[in-house]
Amino acid sequence: MSWTRRLLVVLAALAAALLAAPTAQAHEERPVELPDGTGSVPVHRTGEPDLLVCKGDRADFERRVAAFPARLRDRNLELFDRCLKSGFRHLQQAVDAVDRPGMNIAVLPGLYEEEPSLPEPAGECARLKAPDSQLGYQILSYAQQERCPHNQNLVAILGKKNLQIEGTGAERTDVVIDAKYRKLNAIRADRSDGVYFKNFTAQRTTFNSLYVLAQDGFVIDDVLTRWNDEYGFLTFASDHGLYKNCESYGNGDSGIYPGSASNINDGYGYDVPRYSIEITGCRSHHNMVGYSGTAGDSVYVHDNEFDHNMGGASMDSAFPGHPGLPQNHARFERNLIHDNNADYYRYVADGTCAKPPVERGYEDGVVCPQISMPPGSGIITAGGNWNLYENNWIYGHRRTAFYLSAVPAFIRGEDALSKQADTSHHNRYADNHLGKDRAGNSRPNGTDVWWDGQGGGNCWQADTGASSPRTLPTCGAERGAVSGGSDRLVGEPVKLAQLMVCADYNVQARRLPAGCDWYGARGIERVETQATLAISVVLALVGGVLWWRRLRGGRSATVVTALGAIGLVLDVAGSTTGLASSYVPALALLLTGVWWTGIGLVLRRGRPWLGWTTVVLGALTLLDALDKAVFMIPWIPLGPAWVRGLLGVVWVVWAVIATARHGERGEGTGTPETAPAPEAPTAPEAPTAPEAQTAPTASATASATATERAAKAPRTSEGDGA
Repeated sequence: MSWTRRLLVVLAALAAALLAAPTAQAHEERPVELPDGTGSVPVHRTGEPDLLVCKGDRADFERRVAAFPARLRDRNLELFDRCLKSGFRHLQQAVDAVDRPGMNIAVLPGLYEEEPSLPEPAGECARLKAPDSQLGYQILSYAQQERCPHNQNLVAILGKKNLQIEGTGAERTDVVIDAKYRKLNAIRADRSDGVYFKNFTAQRTTFNSLYVLAQDGFVIDDVLTRWNDEYGFLTFASDHGLYKNCESYGNGDSGIYPGSASNINDGYGYDVPRYSIEITGCRSHHNMVGYSGTAGDSVYVHDNEFDHNMGGASMDSAFPGHPGLPQNHARFERNLIHDNNADYYRYVADGTCAKPPVERGYEDGVVCPQISMPPGSGIITAGGNWNLYENNWIYGHRRTAFYLSAVPAFIRGEDALSKQADTSHHNRYADNHLGKDRAGNSRPNGTDVWWDGQGGGNCWQADTGASSPRTLPTCGAERGAVSGGSDRLVGEPVKLAQLMVCADYNVQARRLPAGCDWYGARGIERVETQATLAISVVLALVGGVLWWRRLRGGRSATVVTALGAIGLVLDVAGSTTGLASSYVPALALLLTGVWWTGIGLVLRRGRPWLGWTTVVLGALTLLDALDKAVFMIPWIPLGPAWVRGLLGVVWVVWAVIATARHGERGEGTGTPETAPAPEAPTAPEAPTAPEAQTAPTASATASATATERAAKAPRTSEGDGA
């Protein structure tokens, strides 16, 4: 890395540090290593179950299976009779009885509250020494989980290999495992390679319904999770995983979370050997976000539906303690991502989410959002690389279809300068169906793209509609081909300021950032509008006084100053939601650039340094307008907005000093003011006649006349070359 680029990286990191807000950890776990990749995706087994789980109430069981198809009903009645004789009444009892790899547990229809697992920890388990997470739970080691499996888990599957757990009902809601908001996890599978879950529901936890950790091989098949503080499905630091035909709703973070999936494709481009986790045929709805993944690496997500959440899907590099950062190589294809416009922050504002979970009303549709995110978005990428988004239907979002922003490495705990701009590169958005559903009906998004401008190698399809910025690098027919690409070390300053303000959210403290439109700020309440208004007011005052004191005598200076005033007004208007993706901001920059260039050319005659500085500022502003509305200028490490912003601060101070100096308006041109003629020295008095003493001499009369003419003559101005 050259010294100039290293310096720019330092400046970019400092800028990001100034604008970055502290973040809470979405998921905190003991240190884990990613699997070695020698496992495989398990296959469903259809033989007779080795262990049976059922409740002992025959009348209740017969009622539950009465409407089943005859063959399935008879099968369940047969299994029930066997279970009463040799089965278990709780799933945990059956898991504890597993004594070899490859066993099958069949769970018969019923409600499983796992009463033996519910009591609070006692004895030694109540005195475990372990670090506390930011959410208050202890981060236990694997040995502590083995010693006290029910401190946090309703059902704990620890070290069981190739275990299959399957409900025998007609639907997944026929078997329900309910933690009653008394456990962190309903089911935890930890170091249990080859586990297969099928056909049941897990619900009502203070963190996750179904948690798979540190496993090489798992399947989640036709499982429903719902009503959890955080996640429906959480799989972490795992490989060879498959989600299929699943459903999740009512979760405070995401329905589906493949966090820290095995980072097998790091170092590859778009073409990779395989993906570590596949997600297909699932629906995730009415959550904070349908799908999310900090370090969601090498995940293949296809043919799913993410709808009626606050956001459809997200992946990020924003939270420390997750193996595999920065996030890379997710692939999204043929997904329906639509109508993700829910507003659940209101439950934080009105105090609902401050109540105990059991009292919040999750079952009635309440969701308590756990982190800060832009609602009304389809796919959010907060710091990721080499992601493919192709052939998806993305429509009906109030904000945007695609949201891309960078995350500097120090936020995830990495301080090396070379890493600070290592996210948001080579993300490809191509061949998606934007603003229309599968039937071809028009369902527009508010904008199709919101991008902070950071990163290199990113590209979008040519038919994107309204976007911010207005101009985008476009994808070529071949993956990796980009037209009009860029390589920016840091995003646009106003957008970074918005991200900084919006990140200051805390559900526990009921802190919703003022000034952020994610939380309902509108018009002048929005931080970007406030910043733009403040800057415009300062420039209008300084420019107005400069014109009045130094430039008002010139026609061209007056015209360009008027254009500048119009540009400043349009800049404020362009900062509002409705105009941010139009040409209005670029037009505002164009007019402001013309103003600075025009007055700079006038000022240079009397104040060359200030004049030429003003011309340069005008040129940078015109360049910024070109960058935002015509084509993104390639191969520059910082956008024009950064340079003109820094130079603008210097100019304001300089212009104030120039206008504050004493003197008349003509001093700036170097043309001297016309001054009265000096008095001629008087000759010694000579004796005169009395009548001569009362009459003026000819020379005195001429001197007085010259002085009067000089006083009445117009003074020169700095305008129009006078």
